[in-house]
Amino acid sequence: MNKMLLKMENINKSFGSNKVLQGINLTLENGEVLALLGENGAGKSTLIKILGGIYKADSGSIYIHGEKKDITAVAIAAENGIRIIHQEIVLLPNRTVAANIFLGREFKNKFGFIDYNRMYKEADKLLKEYNLSMDPDTMVGDLSIGQKQFVEIIKAVSASAKIVVMDEPTASLSQGETEELFKIIRQLKNNGIGIIYISHKLEELFEIADRIIVLRDGYIVGNEQTSSTNKDRLISLMVGRSLSKYYTHTQHITGDIALEVKNLSHEKYFKNVSFHAKYGEIVGFSGLVGAGRTELMKTIFGVYKKSAGIIKINNIEKDIKNPIDAINSGLVYVSEDRRAEGLIMTNNVRFNMGLACLRELIKGININHSLWDQIIQRYVEMFQIRITSENQIVSSLSGGNQQKLVLSKWLATKPRVLILDEPTRGIDVGSKAEIYKIIDKLASEGTCIIMVSSELPEVLNMCDRCYIMCDGEITGHLNAEEFSQEDIMKYATKTSTFVRSDINESK
Repeated sequence: MNKMLLKMENINKSFGSNKVLQGINLTLENGEVLALLGENGAGKSTLIKILGGIYKADSGSIYIHGEKKDITAVAIAAENGIRIIHQEIVLLPNRTVAANIFLGREFKNKFGFIDYNRMYKEADKLLKEYNLSMDPDTMVGDLSIGQKQFVEIIKAVSASAKIVVMDEPTASLSQGETEELFKIIRQLKNNGIGIIYISHKLEELFEIADRIIVLRDGYIVGNEQTSSTNKDRLISLMVGRSLSKYYTHTQHITGDIALEVKNLSHEKYFKNVSFHAKYGEIVGFSGLVGAGRTELMKTIFGVYKKSAGIIKINNIEKDIKNPIDAINSGLVYVSEDRRAEGLIMTNNVRFNMGLACLRELIKGININHSLWDQIIQRYVEMFQIRITSENQIVSSLSGGNQQKLVLSKWLATKPRVLILDEPTRGIDVGSKAEIYKIIDKLASEGTCIIMVSSELPEVLNMCDRCYIMCDGEITGHLNAEEFSQEDIMKYATKTSTFVRSDINESK
């Protein structure tokens, strides 16, 4: 068999006058993990969509095992063993694992009916082959995000995939699920399957990728063997410059307590949570997926109803029944899901920028266009949001610019307490560095910032203190000088033999 599994030669693609891909040459061997790296807008998604038959290249050729293929549709890509696992899971939640794995390829008995027993057995065999302890009869809707990812992979393998593309596969996975994913990837490699792996998390590329291709502005600017490159070089290739200070965290003068939570509980998600955060302070919340961090923050913001406990802002107890109450109290929450909960993706920049302060902008039938203009100008300049105009549709912005827009929308309300839930999820390293500068600047100006993050380097490098949660409880609290990944993970898994007595430390 030809060792060269895939060759994409001189691929070009434009949308109108915008040249998205220019002369791309890419190869993938059997059993190789090739990482695609680049800032949002670099051309990664377009290249993958051409490979997957979603887009057609303006020019160029694709070869599978040396044979030229005209991939003009998703079905043709699938026929040639190309499977793309997108960030957005596309399984049917009300069907079983087995039914999803063989969806569209169901086994039939001699009478022409679906042979559910055979599907179950074949699915069970595949799951066991990849050491996944999952019942094929389980409804997909009952699975975790990580388990759904694994079902997508098994679905691809069952369809005789030769090339599997994984787009940000660990974006919503816990550390344990990420490790399980890497085990599966190594097994896929051993079986000769070629993998194209897209991720903004540089640390994991050094663990799983054999080779890294870097795209910038539609060109390939780097083709690096993972064993002979480093993080600084990759960042420099991505952004075209060295990010001497990737994380920006300066010493701030902290003020009084801005937010205090005492014995806060929710009947389903968490219990007896107490913590505080001061003005000018960046307080981290770490823990594994499912620890209850997001649910805690949404309860403080009034999305969920508390079952017990007290919330104080500026030392005044607040009865926050909904997000409007929270906003009026000077507290805002920036969701981890900017597309579903942070922005109206089909509307424009102007509309979204004023969305959180419409009551100030619109009085009766009068619209304060001047103030609206000032808000847009201020934050576009302050955060260097890259837009063509204020009328640009938000869905066309890069992930980093969308995240800056979400922050702008909430900062326009002049909050005293800013809760950031996974503020850099799914954005490239250049945009991450810019977001970190924004967060540091806000803290230096006295804003109280609470940062929920699953990325330990982010917590270690950006936060003054960190609370750790597990199973709906705060299990640990560390000051910056005590930070270590090992201790945070011990508290996050309740395996620490040392439980601090001052989790709810003196103020």
